[in-house]
Amino acid sequence: MTERIERDSLGELAVPANALYGAQTQRAINNFPISGRPMPVAFIRALLQAKKAAASANAQLHLLPNDLADAIMQACDQLLSDEQLMQHFPVDVFQTGSGTSTNMNANEVLATLANQIGAGDNEQTASANAQTVSANDHVNYGQSSNDIIPSTIHISALVELQQQLLPALQHLQLNIDNKAQQVSGHIKTGRTHLMDAMPIRMDQSLSAWSDQIQGNIEALQALIPQLQQLAQGGTAVGTGINAHPDFARHFCQALNAQTGEQFRPATNAFSHIASQDTAVRLSGLLKSTAVSLMKIANDLRWMNSGPLAGLGEIELEALQPGSSIMPGKVNPVIPEACTMVAAQVIGNDTAISVAGQSGNFELNVMLPLIADNLLSSIQLLSNISRLMADKAIANFRVNESQLQQALDRNPILVTALNPIIGYNQAAAIAKQAYQQGRPIIDVADEQTDLSRDQLLQLLNPEKLTHGGL
Repeated sequence: MTERIERDSLGELAVPANALYGAQTQRAINNFPISGRPMPVAFIRALLQAKKAAASANAQLHLLPNDLADAIMQACDQLLSDEQLMQHFPVDVFQTGSGTSTNMNANEVLATLANQIGAGDNEQTASANAQTVSANDHVNYGQSSNDIIPSTIHISALVELQQQLLPALQHLQLNIDNKAQQVSGHIKTGRTHLMDAMPIRMDQSLSAWSDQIQGNIEALQALIPQLQQLAQGGTAVGTGINAHPDFARHFCQALNAQTGEQFRPATNAFSHIASQDTAVRLSGLLKSTAVSLMKIANDLRWMNSGPLAGLGEIELEALQPGSSIMPGKVNPVIPEACTMVAAQVIGNDTAISVAGQSGNFELNVMLPLIADNLLSSIQLLSNISRLMADKAIANFRVNESQLQQALDRNPILVTALNPIIGYNQAAAIAKQAYQQGRPIIDVADEQTDLSRDQLLQLLNPEKLTHGGL
């Protein structure tokens, strides 16, 4: 591999000749051969948007020459439109806790591209201006890793939340609501403790799922104002050293023009650099969303179980053969995938919780881990929500004959007789019906003074789904 020699404050280092990054990035590559996993694409894109906003702010404040700032902004645009973006950002997730390695990776790549843009096609000019744009002095002007990495966590999380997860959850809820309307005429045996309980309409069951998703949507939306607050401008420890007093405001204005969001300077830069409480709160909400999805997925799996030896109440779409040895077997693959996603998101939340308390004095030192797990959870939940909506809920088929058979034999229907014959007599009737395997109405007809017509009315499953006396 052809190499070139780059220099930084620690000395000289060999770097691949065609790499856009420089010595500091190469040191991070050498120091952290840990997971082989770079920072998430969403994070890198948000970091580039932040660098573009910083260059714009510094130009407006006359802290950088316009041509130099323009070159940096063009370099950001060039990378953001590059399908091979991530090849320029190879630093491992598990790196220095401030994310300095990733920040310098971006600074070096942007400086290289900005110099190329500023030099144009004239080779002599290119050689003469090779150091016109400095990674530290220009691309990183008015910034510290300690404020731009926390800011990028908020930027990337909010953008992904607004553009991916919230639309996916809304799509899921819409599909649940549509399916509820379609199945409203079906009544099934309710279950508590996985045991037979009072009847419930299928649309009532699905309304519970819808309400769970709605609750998660509302909670996530309520956190948006906190994500909109950025640490940018606090620089190293929150005091704003080496940043113009108006930098944060101009930065947010430029960033908002790019993203269409409403970012603003944090009311307290010290807390946003020293802690990651907002990210921890967001992760907790993502965990809650995962818990809701796992519940829905498990309900679908149970209802679909069988088809002969299980409940067999619904039939999910057959998406693929379910066994390499048992012909004809079909499994609930989308709900199964959903439960695995939920488990992973719950695990991510544990990692983020541990990382969130790792703020010592003026800086949290697990920022890359928080960013990686937070964005992973958002992406996983976004993708599985759409799959659940389109491939599990929208098209399942109700097995009406199975529902009716279970309803007819459900002794728990005797609960409706409690106000008339009392709990103890009703319990005796239910036990007899269980033991003899007979419909509850037949046993009640024998053991009470109620007429058959009265019993038919009192034990009508559809009537019982409306509650009341």
